[in-house]
Amino acid sequence: MIGIVMFVVALFALLLGFPVAFTFGGIALIFGIWAEGVEMFAFMPFRIMSVMENTVLMAVPLFVFMGLVLQKTRLAEQLLEAMARLFGGVRGGLAISTVLVGCLLAASTGVVGASVVAMGLISLPVMLKYQYAKSLACGTICASGTLGQIIPPSIILILLGDVLGIPVGDLFQAAVLPGLILVGAYIAYILIYAYLNPQAAKAMTRLPDQDRTAEIIDALKAVIPPLALIIVVLGSIFAGIATPTESAVLGGVGAIVLALVYGQFSVRLMFESAVETVKVTAMVFGILIGATAFSMAFTYTGGDYLVEEWLTALPGDKWGFLILTMLVVLLLGFFIDFVEICFIIVPILAPVAQLIGIDMVWFAILIAMNLQSSFLTPPFGFSLFYLKGVAPPSITTGDIYRGVLPFIAIQVAVLLSILIFPAFYGLGGN
Repeated sequence: MIGIVMFVVALFALLLGFPVAFTFGGIALIFGIWAEGVEMFAFMPFRIMSVMENTVLMAVPLFVFMGLVLQKTRLAEQLLEAMARLFGGVRGGLAISTVLVGCLLAASTGVVGASVVAMGLISLPVMLKYQYAKSLACGTICASGTLGQIIPPSIILILLGDVLGIPVGDLFQAAVLPGLILVGAYIAYILIYAYLNPQAAKAMTRLPDQDRTAEIIDALKAVIPPLALIIVVLGSIFAGIATPTESAVLGGVGAIVLALVYGQFSVRLMFESAVETVKVTAMVFGILIGATAFSMAFTYTGGDYLVEEWLTALPGDKWGFLILTMLVVLLLGFFIDFVEICFIIVPILAPVAQLIGIDMVWFAILIAMNLQSSFLTPPFGFSLFYLKGVAPPSITTGDIYRGVLPFIAIQVAVLLSILIFPAFYGLGGN
């Protein structure tokens, strides 16, 4: 039971706010020495070297760099302005524009915090000006900003690919349709909401002299550059021309080219993007190394056998396991970050999933869709904090919480559809 006690202590420490990497590493050291002695960690340097030499994980800093460069090029601002003019005349059009821009930002930048903050600063004031319901405006922005967790190239898919031993390109391909279905579900909800509550999602007033053709051309000018980058990055992977790591290099170069196109390129931009990339990458790899020590101690103390024995004895075989694991991941997402879940929970579940014959690509997409909800679920959803930080004083925490609840329900509904109808998504869930 030492491994189980260690796991519970780690979760409790995380809830108290201790740094993630040091929590995992420190608890592994204490319990490992207690159970097996210092000799347990003799091979730890080799494990760390293995992590640092992992070519799949090299894609993480490259995609982060791509996203940060694009974040600083006013890409979000131009997209939102163009889409607002294009769809603003439709009831609920501003919210639909926000969802579509969130989709494009997800596929080109993948930086959740940047997307939520950008749309909160640009789109929220406009929606409030046109007397949108505060909850609808806040929920739309938070949900759209988290699309980067499922729409490739997604950092969480890269991490899951490494943890589960699945080619990242396969995960990217498998995630495209679920991501688009989710976007479509968001738009359907907004249209229904606007139809039932016309005063809560008013259309923008169009001036008689506005040139519709010019609006469409402006929108295309804003959309085509990031769309071209998405096609280059994902197309090179799907066509088999480049590995995800090589396509991440293409993405980084493409982001610099777009910065030049938008007239935003500068040495300062490159330096700030590089520094932020190092910070994010250090955080991810620090957690990964701590998680490596934790999983090693958990395995040596026999915790993995206990968990495997318990999970394989669940009623319902494969379905009992999947339902329980999805519930556990969803509930943990209320309290801890997706990175901790990916590096600690998933390695415990993966061997059992393989043992009972679950298709691992299907399993990974289910987890990725589930982890996306962790950004929205109160009380610790990061998107909620990002938006609150830039929202005007008239927006309360209650407005944000009420706004995200329908979108969480939509995410759960799409997750259930992937679970029940995997063949529809081209996933081998037999």
